[in-house]
Amino acid sequence: MSVVTRFAPSPTGVLHTGSARTALFNYLFARKMGGKFLLRIEDTDITRSKPEHIDAIINNLKWLGFNWDGDITFQLRRTPRHTEVAQELVNRGKAYYCYSSPQEIEEFRQKFPHEKFVSPWRDKSASDAPADVKPVVRLKVEKDGSTTVKDLIQGEITVSNSELDDMILLRSDGTPTYMLAVVVDDYDMKVTHIIRGDDHLTNAFRQKHIYLAMGWQIPEFAHIPLIHDKHGRKLSKREGALGVDTYQELGFLPEAVVNHLLKLGWSHGDQEIFNIGEAIRLFNLASIGKSPARFDMDKLNFINAHYMRAMKNETLFEKLEPFLAPDLPSGTLAMIKKGMDGLKQRSCTLVELAENAGIYISKKTELDDKSKDILSKIDAEFIAEIEAVIRGAEVFNKDSLHQSFEKFAQDKGVKFPFIMQSLRALLLGTFAAPGIFEVMEVLGKEECLNRVLYQISK
Repeated sequence: MSVVTRFAPSPTGVLHTGSARTALFNYLFARKMGGKFLLRIEDTDITRSKPEHIDAIINNLKWLGFNWDGDITFQLRRTPRHTEVAQELVNRGKAYYCYSSPQEIEEFRQKFPHEKFVSPWRDKSASDAPADVKPVVRLKVEKDGSTTVKDLIQGEITVSNSELDDMILLRSDGTPTYMLAVVVDDYDMKVTHIIRGDDHLTNAFRQKHIYLAMGWQIPEFAHIPLIHDKHGRKLSKREGALGVDTYQELGFLPEAVVNHLLKLGWSHGDQEIFNIGEAIRLFNLASIGKSPARFDMDKLNFINAHYMRAMKNETLFEKLEPFLAPDLPSGTLAMIKKGMDGLKQRSCTLVELAENAGIYISKKTELDDKSKDILSKIDAEFIAEIEAVIRGAEVFNKDSLHQSFEKFAQDKGVKFPFIMQSLRALLLGTFAAPGIFEVMEVLGKEECLNRVLYQISK
């Protein structure tokens, strides 16, 4: 059997964390099994589905690297096929026209709040139907016995058929319901494994009856536990309930986001870092846990920092450029690129990297508190002597500068750490930066002198 999975988002909003993980698990399983990963846009909610959401979903999947096979299936365009199947079920006696009005159904629910609505038209002839009522089509579910779903993650689960109602397949306006459309599309797309969130588990029992009524092969089900925050609570925006677009805007790399999504409910020993090739090779449904996964933003930051530090500086700089001001001089960009080794060691995201690159962009007119304190302890003469050491440096690299200022500290009888602090305050205005001599080498002699003179002139 050739494995076929699908990801079927509704374009009623952004692609959130949970949906992105569902897409990932479907993608990995298909690739692991040498099968197909399909994309279906479930756009039947006409009032809430938006073209911009469709575009965003497609772009998000591409950014994450989840390349689907074949053309995208748009559910709304398949309405005639859904209607055809509903009619076939009626012809087979597996479904029926129900003429009960919404008012009648509401009255039943008010009178019997704990019972499932049983349509009086289940066994009636349509010839008795009132002429002024547009019927719905309901599936005729067997009321005796039980229904069992053998789930690849949750195990074997059974419910009594008495708990299942005769669900609507076609509404009174002739449009298909989600339950019908999903089953017909999965069958026609030859989907073999339905991997989705366990909030859809109850749907599996109802959908199974459509497969049985049509005599179709029932696919394998695998329902993934939901995602909670690190405290075990429902995800909030602060704790990771974000759209994929937002992760991009916050400066996360797609490799890191995918890596963290992978670890939300799936594991392979104690390994934390996986490239996509490893993930495909090692992924299996049996290693997905039954308990809710826990999203941890701190861990995502840690993973992202790992990928940034492991990335070649040239590649990382290309990813950083969109987060920098668009009009930076070429000389400044060259300094940022040259200083990448030190910058990326102190950054968890591209946004942080861009902020930290500020030491190469300006003279830091806004001083941090520690810099203000240091500058209050040194006078113009001391600053002039520092300038003289910089100007007299014949070799301008971090090792030579370190030696020159170490000698300067000895000659002045000043502790060397205070000299380094003074240089940070004068040249950068911040202590949140790489080693000062490393930064000075990147800045170059001329820029260092300009920054010292700038502080003198203030």
